[in-house]
Amino acid sequence: MGIQPPEESSRSKRGVYGISVTSELSGIGPQTLRLYESRGLIAPSRTAGGTRRYSEDDLHRLTRIGELVALGVNLTGIGLILTLEDERAELRAENARLRAAAESAV
Repeated sequence: MGIQPPEESSRSKRGVYGISVTSELSGIGPQTLRLYESRGLIAPSRTAGGTRRYSEDDLHRLTRIGELVALGVNLTGIGLILTLEDERAELRAENARLRAAAESAV
């Protein structure tokens, strides 16, 4: 997967898609998107007027949620799995930063 450059990373986090476009791109209905948000599985950004805006990262997360649903995992289980996967990604990034710092100190 690799570490993304800062500008690419921030671009993938920027909410640009409305709920109808996200529904079309993900194949997940708007009501289900709202359900996932209410259960804390996804957290789209909001405009000043309160409109949901989904990012590329949100679309990737929705793909993962769809995979887990297809495997028969319930929403509580999906929440736990996503939390663990997020923590693992953070730890891997921190490990890479520490390795890079150690290599540059030598």
